[in-house]
Amino acid sequence: MNKHISPRLNRRAFVIGSATLGAGLAIGLDLPFGGPAVVRAADGSPEIGAWVVVRPDDTVVIRIARSEMGQGSLTGLAQLVAEELECDWTKVTTEYPTPGQSVARKRVWGDFSTGGSRGIRSSQDYVRKGGATARVMLIQAAADAWKVPASECAAANSVITHTPSGKTTTYGKVAEAAAKLTPPADVKLKDPKDWKLIGKGVKRLDTVDKTTGAMIYGADIKLPGMLNAAIKDCPVFGGKLKSFDEAKIASMKGVKKVVKVGDTAVAVVADTWWHAKTALEALPIVWDEGDNAKVSSESIAKWLAEGLNNDQPAYVGNKNGDAKAAIASAAKKVEAVYSYPYQNHATMEPMNATALYTADKCEVWCGTQNGEAAFAAVLEASGLPADKCDVHKVMLGGGFGRRGQTDYVRQAVMIAKEMPGTPVKLLWSREEDMAHGRYHPITQCKMTGAFDADNNLVALHYRLSGQSILFSLRPEALQNGMDPAAFQGVAQSGEAAFGYSVPNLLVEHAMRNPHVPPGFWRGVNVNHNAIYMECFMDELAQAAGQDPLEFRRKLMGNHPKHLAVLNAVAEKIGWTTPAPQGVYRGIAQVMGYGSYVAGAAEISVTDGSKIKVHRIVASTDPGYVVNPAQVERQIAGSFVYGLSALFYGGCTVKDGKIEQTNFDTYNSMRINEMPKVESVMVPSGGFWGGVGEPTIGVAAPAVLNAYFAATGKRIRSVPLRDQNITFA
Repeated sequence: MNKHISPRLNRRAFVIGSATLGAGLAIGLDLPFGGPAVVRAADGSPEIGAWVVVRPDDTVVIRIARSEMGQGSLTGLAQLVAEELECDWTKVTTEYPTPGQSVARKRVWGDFSTGGSRGIRSSQDYVRKGGATARVMLIQAAADAWKVPASECAAANSVITHTPSGKTTTYGKVAEAAAKLTPPADVKLKDPKDWKLIGKGVKRLDTVDKTTGAMIYGADIKLPGMLNAAIKDCPVFGGKLKSFDEAKIASMKGVKKVVKVGDTAVAVVADTWWHAKTALEALPIVWDEGDNAKVSSESIAKWLAEGLNNDQPAYVGNKNGDAKAAIASAAKKVEAVYSYPYQNHATMEPMNATALYTADKCEVWCGTQNGEAAFAAVLEASGLPADKCDVHKVMLGGGFGRRGQTDYVRQAVMIAKEMPGTPVKLLWSREEDMAHGRYHPITQCKMTGAFDADNNLVALHYRLSGQSILFSLRPEALQNGMDPAAFQGVAQSGEAAFGYSVPNLLVEHAMRNPHVPPGFWRGVNVNHNAIYMECFMDELAQAAGQDPLEFRRKLMGNHPKHLAVLNAVAEKIGWTTPAPQGVYRGIAQVMGYGSYVAGAAEISVTDGSKIKVHRIVASTDPGYVVNPAQVERQIAGSFVYGLSALFYGGCTVKDGKIEQTNFDTYNSMRINEMPKVESVMVPSGGFWGGVGEPTIGVAAPAVLNAYFAATGKRIRSVPLRDQNITFA
């Protein structure tokens, strides 16, 4: 889909100021003599508040600050604005503001970061107010024209009606006048019971362009005179670039320049990307791999295992009673050690960014989950002030947390600085992308549960050993050295709280950070904590001689929302009725990203090693459901991610390097392996939870618990490929 985007973008020239090439909007000011300022979009249409542009033909353009990467936030956010705006949904379109424009306007569009399933839940309030503000201004403009009180007017479907007289007008006709009004200081939002668009499964706004090939991703960007770059970074994290012999490739076809990129990488710039990659493969490079070249998966595992020893220091993330004393005096105890490997984001579109640098301006075009972080990276790498830089977001070909990082953006700018005035597109090879990710952190967990003489669970000790993401990426977010993200799903409180009541509880984390850099991987720490806790809950239920569902229910009396989703999924899967012959069930629940979720699976097993996942059910309570059709798709997509990780995922380290460098060694499940997915939504209202990530966590433990039910064997480490277990 290498389409030249210039013709499309020629329609998006600035009204005033510099011209730009990019998929984002451009803003100008119209300053008529003696009149108020009207802020205009690139096509000259007036802006009615920062979030809404209304064109004369009644088309409504809604600004979307968050990133779209397949999760549907673009449509959901547009629904939130349109609900309060009372516009004609069939005439809604969207565009991205740029972080540079936002900074210039005192961050009028709020947070650009799109991760942690926050796209809708963290911005729903202010984007709805943006829609409501625009509606009030449009109604006021119509009332002023009619010389009637605004209170006598109402809006629906982009039509304003003066109720007493029956007069009507449209948004497009009054937009110019509305844009000149002072926005109201405060607006009242609708009561959820009055929603007409929120809660409806409307079609996604980006589907047509995706299916026709019109959608532009970062890898599709083409600018006049653009060159292409391929890059190699030191294959061992922490190593450095020692030397390279540029003369050996200087005469190769298409080669324009060889560029050292920081202390660790080298890039070749050529007329085409294939020429750049071919020359880079031929370039003699000497690396200084350093001491990290001695590290292996085995040495990492040994180090983490040492952290499970109670004599080693650990951060306490959740505690009540005295778990160690209760375990010591218990009638019976159960102990298990689980482990979870590195996981790669493995986005379909490798990392890429296109940069154009001059002494007076630096612009970047890329898919990014955090436009403001990418903007900051451009400022740092270019050395230019904020008013001379910008980032133009395009559709992401997969994010999953990886494109929340900005290493590829920084690299693109550093290369472009060596070729001022020439746009350069940096595209990582698949191998570079796989070997230089920011990986789901590796952990181990030792769990001990204790029972009294009546088989009541009286104590639970949950001890993690492994990496901290925040230690690496956001050390300022550590709490007295502790990483609160490590406790997702087993935390004392908050948006990923533990869903059971145990008289004596100790949850702790022995932080150990190998040299392989961790990152936020879709679902993050909820994923391995859910496997550890929910599989161990089944182990405890077995030790107590109790049904796994009933065992959980007894511990959830003080956690009604956790219990509600567990009951919903149990009912949907038919837990209390016999499964078909040869089919076995497993169940799990967890809280993550402000939402309560549960999952149940039905599987069959052949020869003890071939699993057929027939059916998997999820229930979720995210507070409110903006688009139920999209929630269903996100649940299905999350199960693809979670089951792929369970069966095929896992990165290993040899000589300090990640061994899996393409999809032949880092597989993903195929459509014929996909089970039937069913979803149950039980939104209880009063809060806003996430959707895209929480249900990933219950996929693996539900299947693993079903596997035990089928075989009597416990699997305590993943991926299943390492246990010689495959899809049937």
